[in-house]
Amino acid sequence: MNINEEIRALQVRLVGENIPEQGIYPTSKALAMADELGLDLVEISDKADPPVCKILDYQKYLYQQKKKAKEMKSNSAKIVIKEIRFGPNTDEHDFQFKLKHAQEFLQEGSKVKATIFFRGRSIMFADQGEKQLLRFAVELEEFGRAENMPKLEGKRMSMMLAPLKKK
Repeated sequence: MNINEEIRALQVRLVGENIPEQGIYPTSKALAMADELGLDLVEISDKADPPVCKILDYQKYLYQQKKKAKEMKSNSAKIVIKEIRFGPNTDEHDFQFKLKHAQEFLQEGSKVKATIFFRGRSIMFADQGEKQLLRFAVELEEFGRAENMPKLEGKRMSMMLAPLKKK
């Protein structure tokens, strides 16, 4: 975006509310008009023929753009990931307890990362761990969907569950 003397075109199309009448002006006259008002001549669209320019306070414009961007960022949805860990030989009661917590997390809109830790030689039971994670995903089907299949990374196997969209 070019401002003031950086604009190289011979003629510009002026738009905006600070000018008496919109139209095509020589660049020198447009600069003089902007200077008269104590504002800047800002090139909005350089692709047009002639380029479209506006007379405005450039610093104020930049400030407002930053403010809008910050507001958009604060309004964007933040994704929270909750992790639930268990072992390959977790008994039924503990499994149900963790299932209930995962269900609550999914209902509040958080993603759930279910992880099985293999300690020592328990890595030999990787298939058991995979069955447990798949069962976990099936039990939570009405609250969330599995984003990926269980995958083994080192001594841990994990899978992500995303909450279902609310209607």
